[in-house]
Amino acid sequence: MSRFSAGRGKSPDRPNSTASPGKRVLLAYFSRSGENYCYGRRTTLETGNTEVLARMIGERIECDVHRIEAVAPYSDDYDETVARNVSEQQADARPAIANLPTSLDPYDTVLLGSPIWNVRAPMIMSTFAEKFDFCGKSVYPFTTHAMSGLGTTERDYAASCPGAALGEGFAVRGEEVEDAGAEVQSWLRRIGVLRG
Repeated sequence: MSRFSAGRGKSPDRPNSTASPGKRVLLAYFSRSGENYCYGRRTTLETGNTEVLARMIGERIECDVHRIEAVAPYSDDYDETVARNVSEQQADARPAIANLPTSLDPYDTVLLGSPIWNVRAPMIMSTFAEKFDFCGKSVYPFTTHAMSGLGTTERDYAASCPGAALGEGFAVRGEEVEDAGAEVQSWLRRIGVLRG
């Protein structure tokens, strides 16, 4: 687990030792850079929109950060990723994760972040959620999207995180993520994790 370094495009590499005992927060997210949809056309992102959003969140709260990575990485090519995602959704697949945390036991609150692809989180998020016992934890989804908001994440996490208290989710359009700071701040305050 690690904290984000300052600045967009850098990898998380600073250990977090400031999470308060008794109420620890895990921010776990999946993000994809490369060719993306943007206002009806394509653009290439050095840093995926969900990672940009996760960094904004991580800068504002005390948390441990875990970037979910696939064993078989998703293509930088938009059409190839769309085709793979459709296939995984149709098969109800569980793509393998390269870097699962050992345990979620230390955490009371888990923020689960992902893009929305074809109205739902990528299937790798189901892989992650089903690997752990979320009983007694508070779970808050956050997403970046082109037009689907939270998609089906609330329903999906209610099914894959039995025993969790599913809280208010947060969604921001991918094209608008750079300007979402005030909305992020407001959401974090509403869910009770904003520091200071």
